[in-house]
Amino acid sequence: MQKVAPPRTYRVKSFGCQMNVYDGERMAELLAEQGIAPAPEGEEADLVVLNTCHIREKAAEKVYSDIGRLVKDGRRENGTSPLIAVAGCVAQAEGEEIMARAPAVSMVVGPQAYHRLPAMVADAVAGRRAIDTDMPAETKFGALPARRKVGPTAFLTVQEGCDKFCTYCVVPYTRGAEVSRPFADLATEARRLVEAGAREITLLGQNVNAWTGEDAKGRAIGLEGLIRELAALPDLARIRYTTSHPADMTEALIAAHGEVDKLMPFLHLPVQSGSDRILKAMNRSHSAESYLAILDKVRAARPDIALSGDFIVGFPGETDADFEDTLRLVDAVGYAQCFSFKYSPRPGTPAATMAEQIPADVMDERLQRLQAALNRDQHAFNAASVGKTCEVLVERKGRHPGQWLGKSPWLQSVHFEGEAEVGEMVALELTAAGPNSLSAIRREPATA
Repeated sequence: MQKVAPPRTYRVKSFGCQMNVYDGERMAELLAEQGIAPAPEGEEADLVVLNTCHIREKAAEKVYSDIGRLVKDGRRENGTSPLIAVAGCVAQAEGEEIMARAPAVSMVVGPQAYHRLPAMVADAVAGRRAIDTDMPAETKFGALPARRKVGPTAFLTVQEGCDKFCTYCVVPYTRGAEVSRPFADLATEARRLVEAGAREITLLGQNVNAWTGEDAKGRAIGLEGLIRELAALPDLARIRYTTSHPADMTEALIAAHGEVDKLMPFLHLPVQSGSDRILKAMNRSHSAESYLAILDKVRAARPDIALSGDFIVGFPGETDADFEDTLRLVDAVGYAQCFSFKYSPRPGTPAATMAEQIPADVMDERLQRLQAALNRDQHAFNAASVGKTCEVLVERKGRHPGQWLGKSPWLQSVHFEGEAEVGEMVALELTAAGPNSLSAIRREPATA
């Protein structure tokens, strides 16, 4: 690899979960600290970071396809291509192979080591390729720059890694064991996010409700305690969290949904299947019955809560009867929104070598039926919201002149017209429901 000019511009392309979005934002801030500017829209960047996700099928092949496009489409008049960094979970899982297969890649960095990205860029400029997929005992967060300017909504990673070892999942291997960030660090970062413009903070983790720590007085607390502490920030209007695991849905956290006004009435709690037999094969620690019992408790604490979940169809050995159990669970819950996927074997996971892999056409048919049921319930939830008056956090301008977009407390996209500002909380009456969003008009809050 030859020496190259230091990059003047960068672009970070993040794929997958909100954790990757957060990591992508922090990598961008690291590069900005080095005087590298974001590439203007429509212009090629000198440095491209592919922040990858390893959850879906053929994730690695998609990375190589993206690399090939960058080499072909990004070639400059002088014959050079942009510096390419591969980050994220594919980098962690397949870093050595990426370096061997893709000579155009200058840097490979895992999700626990990206705070070293500036040094790796310096190596690339000097003509040295670099790989760093360590999981150091000293976490990356202390080396990341302070947040200086954010939008009205912001992510805050509070927990990383997973100890659950679901048989289909690579996260324990790419993100490591469950680790909770210290309370003091989170309180400081949350305060800085609010000072930088955030009105809403979403707490992130692979199993976010597994977070534990000690508060400022040395008392042991769980996620509910962290939420209560952050709710005391005067200029913070909203708190959310994702993604949760049923095993860590404590009574105290459920109670917080009914007691903390700033905690929004929305819960994303993946179940994956409605069949106890399949849940056991997945190494999920809950049954369909225990999952529904948790939701009953949450609804008792917060009757207006919107529920979300994840489903996998076509897990090895899933029969028609197992799938019908999933549809029955969907009917019982009435999700406000959901994510559903066809099972895809991930190398190195136990499920990848299980017998009775399901044919693709069977998975396709089941996914279509499941998504039809989930779409039905999302439409019903949105339709039931019409007539409600609620506060909406304005996030950005809409496509049409005078139009604004924001989120309801139930994480619905809402569009309205009139005078507003980004970051403002506005009282709206929800007037019409579409499949993925609602229309609204401004209303003054009712007086007592």
